[in-house]
Amino acid sequence: MGSVQQRLQRFLDRPGPLSDFLGRLEARTGIRRLYLATGSLAFLGLYLVFGYGASLVCNLIGFAYPAYVSIKAIESSNKDDDTTWLTYWVVYGVFSIAEFFSDIFLYWFPFYYAGKCLFLVWCMAPVSWNGSQVLYHNVIRPCFLKHHRAVDSVLGDLSTKVLDAASAITREASGAAVKLAQEEKSK
Repeated sequence: MGSVQQRLQRFLDRPGPLSDFLGRLEARTGIRRLYLATGSLAFLGLYLVFGYGASLVCNLIGFAYPAYVSIKAIESSNKDDDTTWLTYWVVYGVFSIAEFFSDIFLYWFPFYYAGKCLFLVWCMAPVSWNGSQVLYHNVIRPCFLKHHRAVDSVLGDLSTKVLDAASAITREASGAAVKLAQEEKSK
C-alpha cells in the first residue's frame, strides 16, 4: 500500500492547478493534501453510488474537464494533444450512442454511475494505455476501416437524394409562390 500512497503523493505534489488548489486547501485547513484528495474521492464515489443527480455529476466529469483541455489543445501549437483529445471525443461519442440504447437497463444497477465515471476517467487518463487509445485502436478503428467505404457510399447516395428532394421542394414552393402572386395580382 505504501507504493500506491507514495505514487499518489507524488501525483498530488506535481505542479499544476490541482496541486495549487490542494496546497491552498491544505494551508487553510491544516489537513494533508493526501487526506483531502482521498476523502474527496471517497465522497465522490459514495455520491455516485447513492447521491441524487449522480448522472449529472458523472457527465460533468466526463465532459467538462475534457472540453476544457480540448480547447487548450486547439489553442496550443502542439498537434499531438489534438489527436489525443479527438480520440477521446470519438470514443465518448461511440460510448454515448451505445449508452443511449443500454441506459434504460443499466442505470438501475447500483454502481452504474460510479463505473461509468471510472470508465470516463480511464478514457481521459494521461497514460499510454488509457481507454480512448485502447478502444480506438482495438475496436473503433478496425471497424471503421472495414466499413468506411460502404458508409461513405450510403452517405453519398443519401446526400444526393436529399439535395434532389430539396431542389424539388424549392421548385414547387417557388412555382406555388409565383402562382399565388399572379392570382393576387389578377384580383
